[in-house]
Amino acid sequence: MTADGHAQILDRGYRKYDGKRSGLVGAVRSTAWHSARSVLGLGRKARHKIAPVLVIIVAMLPAITYVGFAALLGGDEFVNDFLEGVVPAFSELPRGSLAAIVLFTGLVAPEALVRDRRDGMLSLYLSTPLTRRTYILAKVIAVGGLMSLVVLVPTIFYLLGMTFASLGPDGFGDWITVLIRIIVSGVLASLVYALISMAAASVTDRRAFASLAVILTMMGALIVIQILVEGADLSVNWRLLDPVNMPMEMIGRIFGDPGDYPEIGSERIYASNAGWAGASLGLLWWRYRKAGA
Repeated sequence: MTADGHAQILDRGYRKYDGKRSGLVGAVRSTAWHSARSVLGLGRKARHKIAPVLVIIVAMLPAITYVGFAALLGGDEFVNDFLEGVVPAFSELPRGSLAAIVLFTGLVAPEALVRDRRDGMLSLYLSTPLTRRTYILAKVIAVGGLMSLVVLVPTIFYLLGMTFASLGPDGFGDWITVLIRIIVSGVLASLVYALISMAAASVTDRRAFASLAVILTMMGALIVIQILVEGADLSVNWRLLDPVNMPMEMIGRIFGDPGDYPEIGSERIYASNAGWAGASLGLLWWRYRKAGA
């Protein structure tokens, strides 16, 4: 508009973009990054940050408590021997955050998919170098990375805290071995939980329904299996269908610990987690294989 109220058309011509093009890798990276920000509520109103922050704090509490306990009381050889029998092993610590992990899986992680489905953003993403496969890959990277905040990060903090309190692994080689086991087991468990969350959330475009679907899938399966094994006295192998505890069992087996179900072989524990991950990925792909998913 000009000052006298008349419209004015300015022909600026076609301008070729001459900036850096990051291609498919850049599109995946950008989608994963912005998805993670959305889930954490970054750049959004304060109410969107409350749930993820609270769940992450709750997940960190066991590690913070044990590290503080060791830092305050440790130092004396007798006290250190006592503390070694009190504080959990590195493979056991994630179980202390299991409630927070389930809450994150059900209440926080589904936002990565639900918001795009609600706003009809998939077609816009597909107008970029992304395909459906790489779009799902970006979302898995985002949700899996965020899941590690409640599965992996507390244990790494615990390792560092116990090391400074002289209660960590003996020797540099043992320390590195424990760190590698923490990272490998934490990444794999985070991936299983992330895929279960995303698969359950993919059936709806409403966040409340998505959270309900995730919680019903995980807790419903857990309750039914508890009834079958403990109430109906069926085989303990039914526990392999438990999506809540099997990733925790996998963490223990990677550390060489028998876990809560030593009668179940490690190969079956790994197969159970692979099955949950594969089934979840299959459902996720089935939901997104067509336009307008």
